Amino acid sequence: MIIVLAVALAGAIGGGVGTAQAEGNQGSGGSYDRQLLFYNHSFGVFDRETADAIEHSDYLREFANFQVRTTTGSGGQIWTGRYLMGRETYLELLGIGDVPGQDGTLGSAGLGLSVERAGELATVKERLKAEGVAEPIDFLQTKDFGDGVPVPWFDAVLTDTQYDAFDAWGMEYRAEYFADPRSNTEPPSFPGDVGRERYLSDDYRTHLMRDVTAVRIAVTAGDLADTVPLLRAGGFSVRTVTGGGVVAEGGGTTIRLDVVPREQTGYRQVDMSLNRPVKDRHVERIGNSTLTVGPGSRAVWTFAENGTNGTTR
Repeated sequence: MIIVLAVALAGAIGGGVGTAQAEGNQGSGGSYDRQLLFYNHSFGVFDRETADAIEHSDYLREFANFQVRTTTGSGGQIWTGRYLMGRETYLELLGIGDVPGQDGTLGSAGLGLSVERAGELATVKERLKAEGVAEPIDFLQTKDFGDGVPVPWFDAVLTDTQYDAFDAWGMEYRAEYFADPRSNTEPPSFPGDVGRERYLSDDYRTHLMRDVTAVRIAVTAGDLADTVPLLRAGGFSVRTVTGGGVVAEGGGTTIRLDVVPREQTGYRQVDMSLNRPVKDRHVERIGNSTLTVGPGSRAVWTFAENGTNGTTR
């Protein structure tokens, strides 16, 4: 779900991702009494060869609850994505031009972090102010189910609308969306439940992929500086790593953001848990990316640097 462009239209890892050695605890997070924001999904924009290979992959349809769909959001913004959906988390994979403007350029990426209980996004906004964000930016994302009538989808908060290639936002699903039968969401598990598991279907159970456990994304220094306050306000434990990037841990998904020049930005790696262990190792080449499943209960998807070659940094 592309947020920052919509705000403008409305006029407002190699080791694993989590294995980098910290340079120290300077500026580390985790000082709040509880975590409020959790990894919801991330999106990445890939070269057309990779995006088309993902879209037409028979293996991905077996591996995950996989969909290709076009969405109309706030301000009439339209984008087409390829989705791998788990129990609580998912991936949104785009090709160049699948969303208009800056968000549709090669190497662009984004990160959505959501609350589990109604009203908690307001607390995140207060924490953002304590983290030095004087005026957090509010935004309502809507969804058109095809009848031309926008339905409130989720509230979002951003630290800035100016970015190089990566934007992150906090979000809280709206009661109106859950109440619409076309959303195909689940009933609440507790009063005020606006959580990720309620939002996503249980179709993941018939596939291998269960959830995203780690993501590694290359971003510019400026985009990282705008993102760290949101991670801290959400309750993630944030530590710096070699090269100036950060690793944010908490809530079952590790987020690593590496600092690079704009021409090197983009997805690098996604780690996923499986619903059941597999005995053998399966390697699937998908455009300029490689998905390795097993052995065991883990899959790792690595992506080439902006689709230029078959290696990751």
